[in-house]
Amino acid sequence: MADQVMGGWSETLADEDTQKICDAVKDQVEQRTNQKYAVYKAVKFRIQIVEGTNLTIKVFAGEEDYIHLSVFRQLPCYGGKVELVNVEEGKTKHDPLGPFPYR
Repeated sequence: MADQVMGGWSETLADEDTQKICDAVKDQVEQRTNQKYAVYKAVKFRIQIVEGTNLTIKVFAGEEDYIHLSVFRQLPCYGGKVELVNVEEGKTKHDPLGPFPYR
């Protein structure tokens, strides 16, 4: 994962850990969007460390399609559960990856 600053947002290219987080919420994403994704590859992410980790992840969904995911990962001492918070569809490669509104 990227260098992390408590409370601040950092942004970097996605890595293997980011893809694992995306894979953990893929079923939830498909339910929310009512789509099945043959292509589902994390390409970039933003991270904020709070009492857990907020992530905003840009996912390549095939052809020219991208989706943005908002994900929360609990601290390991609380179980480390990964939860999908929100999905934004209809994104492009060039859309900025900003934090989602708080829930």
